[in-house]
Amino acid sequence: MNLFVQIPCLNEEATLAQVIRDIPRNLPGLDLKVLVIDDGSTDRTAEVAREAGADYVVRRTSTGGLAKAFAHGMAVCLELGADIIVNTDGDHQYRGEDIPRLIEPILAGRAEIVIGDRQVARVPHFSLPKRILQVLGSRVVSMLSHVTLADATCGFRAYSREAALRLNVFSSFSYTLETIFLAGHQRIPVARVPIVPNRPLRPSRLFSHVGAYVKKSAATIVRAYALYEPLRTFLYIGTVLCGIGLLGVLRFLYHYVQGDGAGHIQSVVLSGVLLTVGVLAAMLGILADLISINRRLEEDILYHLRRQGGVPGNGVRAVRRGGRRVSRGSGPVTEVRR
Repeated sequence: MNLFVQIPCLNEEATLAQVIRDIPRNLPGLDLKVLVIDDGSTDRTAEVAREAGADYVVRRTSTGGLAKAFAHGMAVCLELGADIIVNTDGDHQYRGEDIPRLIEPILAGRAEIVIGDRQVARVPHFSLPKRILQVLGSRVVSMLSHVTLADATCGFRAYSREAALRLNVFSSFSYTLETIFLAGHQRIPVARVPIVPNRPLRPSRLFSHVGAYVKKSAATIVRAYALYEPLRTFLYIGTVLCGIGLLGVLRFLYHYVQGDGAGHIQSVVLSGVLLTVGVLAAMLGILADLISINRRLEEDILYHLRRQGGVPGNGVRAVRRGGRRVSRGSGPVTEVRR
């Protein structure tokens, strides 16, 4: 069975070698390969990866973001015949020794996706605001996606080949939240495994401050929920607007009965606007739900094409040139060196 450990990287020359060295190579019954995705680094990330023993190095010519690098790496792993794909970070946040425990639910047939649980409420190097935000955010994601998780943003994950074939990532910010909604929508079995993260060796580069992270994460959650639950999303919006509009009508009627209706005509006008917008939102929800049927059909077609080898990953195909693999897709040209 082929196990690939992929590491999306951007300027990680200082920590990448330690990450690769910590990955256990001798796992019974598994042929483990390490693939590094260099997302347009300006330092020696690619060279360090080769020197540290990475089996494959994908070099993207421009920086597309963590989500794009993750999706590109998944596509290449599938093309190279991966049966299980583990994703870890290049900043040495996660321990390589936890990989056997992470893939165990997949090997046992209990899950198709396994997500590490850092037990954020007890991580000593997490600040109190970060712990609170992580716990609350995970609960919100679990409720909306119908996937019970304690650490929704953990990037230490394992995917079976079947789960990887069904993944589609649209965000450029982070894949962690979007793929959870997709798993819930596709009813892919998800498990969680407690892990102990390493102490951070550098500040996060995914966001500049907590406010920016909350803003981007909230936008990702709203977008993902609207993508997979369009009818509910617009019905919720329409119901709220219609409810406020009806309150305005009741307010006008109350004052009208009291003999002061002429002074509250503005309530009727505002309520009329809100009711109209609310009904339009509900109609948009119905239309979006009908459109989503086509999207689901296209996802199924893409999945079957990937299984047959017609469309590896997200449209990436590789050809050999002079002993190297040159991978081409909808994004930038990259080299895949072994």
